[in-house]
Amino acid sequence: MTTSRIALVTGATQGLGLALAEGLARRLTARDVVYLTGRDSGRAAEAAKSLSGAEVRGELLDVADPEAATRFAERLRDRHGGVDIVFGNAVMRVGPEDDPREIIDPYTQVNNFGTTRLLRAFAPLVRDNGRLIVVASSLGTLHQLAPVLHRRFDDLSTLDQVDKQVVAWRDAVADGSARSGAWPGFVNIPSKIAQVAAVRALASQRRESDLARGILLAAVCPGMINTPTSAKWWDVSTAPSPAEAAVALLDLVFAPVNPEHYGQLVRYGQIVPSK
Repeated sequence: MTTSRIALVTGATQGLGLALAEGLARRLTARDVVYLTGRDSGRAAEAAKSLSGAEVRGELLDVADPEAATRFAERLRDRHGGVDIVFGNAVMRVGPEDDPREIIDPYTQVNNFGTTRLLRAFAPLVRDNGRLIVVASSLGTLHQLAPVLHRRFDDLSTLDQVDKQVVAWRDAVADGSARSGAWPGFVNIPSKIAQVAAVRALASQRRESDLARGILLAAVCPGMINTPTSAKWWDVSTAPSPAEAAVALLDLVFAPVNPEHYGQLVRYGQIVPSK
């Protein structure tokens, strides 16, 4: 009997996350299951109703909750025995009007600690030929940081080490010392760098065994997307829609594994240099 494939998307009630869930449902089969998750169970359930193809289940998964990823992973293990595709896409969106000192704690809880908790919870559940993908950005490269800060994120080997650096940056933003410490004012830059560093750290531990099992662990950059949040920062009038941006990410997870992509930041099928 063919085992059903199980997919999970976090931050999936709108934008790119919803487009990824929709694309997965369309490319998978009726016997497969896509978990469309978000921090609002009602919105997740409503969004799931609009999708067709695979079975789509809208469920609560608030990555800001320190225990949520572990609980959800345990449920998937009990229900299905494992997972085949994971897209970590949950983000807290901020605009130019937001004071970094006021939002930095919830921001890092979602975007950074939410990412490392997701990786810890789901990496052990990924089945042979599975995919574990973190949606990041080309901002997640070290050349976006002052050289004096490169050592903080370069060649980290554990998720705990990544979390430690995020805590140091978060605290500097919160107490107002970030600028004097050469941190950029745009909080998205250190956050995305830390997301990519988390993928690299986990990949350094799992590369040989994962590639032997046909598993891809990677960060991805979807490029500029035409969304209301992006429009607060940039002119996105000619940028792809979320559905258009999702295509390259879906193509990556459904293609045979390219070992060169393992542990890397990938954009449109090409590796983005880390520094």
